[in-house]
Amino acid sequence: MSVIRDHIAADRPFLGICLGLQLLMDNSQEDGEHEGLGIIPGTVQRFNLSPEYKIPHMGWNQLDYSSQPDHGLFRELGHEPWFYFVHSYHVVPQDQSWIAATTDYGRPFVSVVAKNNVMATQFHPEKSQSCGMQLLKNFLAVTADAAAHA
Repeated sequence: MSVIRDHIAADRPFLGICLGLQLLMDNSQEDGEHEGLGIIPGTVQRFNLSPEYKIPHMGWNQLDYSSQPDHGLFRELGHEPWFYFVHSYHVVPQDQSWIAATTDYGRPFVSVVAKNNVMATQFHPEKSQSCGMQLLKNFLAVTADAAAHA
């Protein structure tokens, strides 16, 4: 895990996907209490929803990226784009400035974090058709822009 910490500390671009987002947190409550990488202060918690919401949350859902509407990850995605999710746990960052987008599943939860060189999604862009491809292209563009201005 030190390889990931060293990569991020060296200000290199990082994109976490699903578990790659959850590992960035201080700790996780999945199958007990486990230490994370500690990159983002906060925890990973199991969904606690009313019975009409199935867990795992599996299927298509939309992003609300109004917390960071101008972030480069969201270029050309349109309003409330659809992405594919498969998860039973979600992140709860202590520092709200990490939150780039939320998604509603019984209640809003954090679905994208972004700060400096670190970006991560709870959903799977690689399974999310055209929106997923656009987000991956956007990640490459954001990192290229950062490298050009370094």
